[in-house]
Amino acid sequence: MKKVFVLIAIAIVCLSASSQVQFGVKVGVDATNFWGKTAIVPPGTAYPWTVNHKMRLNYQAGLVMECWLSHKFAIAPEVVFAAQGGKCTSENPALSHQQREVTFTSNYINIPVILKYYLSPTFSIDLGPQVGFNVYSSAKTDLGDLGDKKDYTKNVDFGIGLGGTYNLTDHAFIQARYTMGLTKVFNDECNEAKNGNIQLAFGMKF
Repeated sequence: MKKVFVLIAIAIVCLSASSQVQFGVKVGVDATNFWGKTAIVPPGTAYPWTVNHKMRLNYQAGLVMECWLSHKFAIAPEVVFAAQGGKCTSENPALSHQQREVTFTSNYINIPVILKYYLSPTFSIDLGPQVGFNVYSSAKTDLGDLGDKKDYTKNVDFGIGLGGTYNLTDHAFIQARYTMGLTKVFNDECNEAKNGNIQLAFGMKF
């Protein structure tokens, strides 16, 4: 929680110190998945099945703010709702033909604080930390719905994002970013899966 307050403090300092501040909105399409070792032990089995991760097509929408610190640097805090999660195909090592596909949906309110370095007046390299708050989690398999998994999912997710922004005009921009989760998504000790999120967004600044 201390890290959250640090991010908020950075945004407040940015607002008070910056000579130019722009607010805006953005929407985007995301390709989300999990990375890291995952072990699934289905009921009635004594050993974990092997798991392969797959991408899911998702979306994001939120508010953005850009605070200019100089003609080259800016800080850009955001508050974004992001539908995340991924697909996992598990395979029984004893019976290679026996497979199950599990689809996880994990929705977050993400707060990235991005440092932007402008290589030109229209293009910036973006890098910064992100904290996410889980608001909904569910899972389903090819056999049926597993229901609400909020208690199985950690409430807070930390990550780091790297990407770039191209300003089409003084107000319109497109943005690409990859955010890599640094903390485990689930409470299960055997599951070390972390979030991965490839983002492509369009936004307007006012």
